[in-house]
Amino acid sequence: MSWLAEEILSNPRFAQLISAAMQKALETKGRFDKNVQTLLGLLNLPSHADLRRLQTRLDAVQGSLTNLSLKVDRLVAAEDHRRRRRVARALGAADPPQDD
Repeated sequence: MSWLAEEILSNPRFAQLISAAMQKALETKGRFDKNVQTLLGLLNLPSHADLRRLQTRLDAVQGSLTNLSLKVDRLVAAEDHRRRRRVARALGAADPPQDD
């Protein structure tokens, strides 16, 4: 039985048929994917590519919000430090109170 499989697989005509069948299958899949994307667009539903683009944009917005949050935290801490120094000067202390 293995000799039959070996004979079939070594046949160049068989290899060409398999190659042509795979090429046709890939072309069919491409057309199918395109048709599904068109149908989803007609139904006003997002495609996989749309979801990937949205995820990329959401990741960028999340990064921006994280950076903004860090900057706001630094500004709040700096303002708190300035406020403590003003209070300390008003009370006549040489050094502002320290956080523990």
